[in-house]
Amino acid sequence: MLPLKTRQKVEKEAIMHYLIKDTEFTKILKFLITFKGIHKKNVDSLRLFFEAVCYVCRTGCQWRLLPIYYGHWRAVHKRFRDWNNRNIWKKLFEYVKEDPDLEWIIIDSTIVRAHACAAGYAKNSQEQEALGRSRGGFSTKIHAVVDALGNPLKFILTPGQRNDITQAHALVKDARGIPLIADTAYDANHFVDAISPDSCIPSRKNRNLPRIYDEHLYEERHSIECFFGKIKHFRRIFSRYDKSAHSYLSFLYFVGALIWIR
Repeated sequence: MLPLKTRQKVEKEAIMHYLIKDTEFTKILKFLITFKGIHKKNVDSLRLFFEAVCYVCRTGCQWRLLPIYYGHWRAVHKRFRDWNNRNIWKKLFEYVKEDPDLEWIIIDSTIVRAHACAAGYAKNSQEQEALGRSRGGFSTKIHAVVDALGNPLKFILTPGQRNDITQAHALVKDARGIPLIADTAYDANHFVDAISPDSCIPSRKNRNLPRIYDEHLYEERHSIECFFGKIKHFRRIFSRYDKSAHSYLSFLYFVGALIWIR
């Protein structure tokens, strides 16, 4: 029987195909070179680690089911967790979104079902870990803002039952003065008065004096729906399996970075 390392090499050459393109990894590598405190001398090993994270994110499999040619699952998971604790995934996301199109921004939210294994991080911690009960059951809500091209700018997690308007100010606080597109869920006086007058938010049906808005511009809101469709191609995003909101958010930052560099 072949030694373990030899079997790993043979299986890797026979089965593995890269999920991250060379041009995409080159952009990631530029960020890692500037980042201190991580092992980056062995580029092949670093590439394999990113491929392993991408595989888990795309398939939604448990870490222990990671194919052997990616390395031992415990080592890969430990490295992902260490990077998570150091906010490296968030910093990678911030690094790649260097030139957003801010002709306007779009905000919205989407609900993802949480698997039963996402519960139990700590006693009475569901609110803190962005887990709750909505019409869809046990769930988490992703609040997001994208630029005019549908590229992500910011994420916030809340329990699934939380209203969209509760996170509106936090989503746009770094983009004051930029025209905004949103649906009627964000039609609240305190929010509308605080954003750009060129923003496009239809009025709720119960408003006595409905606002006039640009219906043609409002059609651009489809960009954020397309973005949600993109990230939900990744099973680890489409269904939440992570107990920690921080860990789940790291997968979101990782996928958001991939969207930017593609």
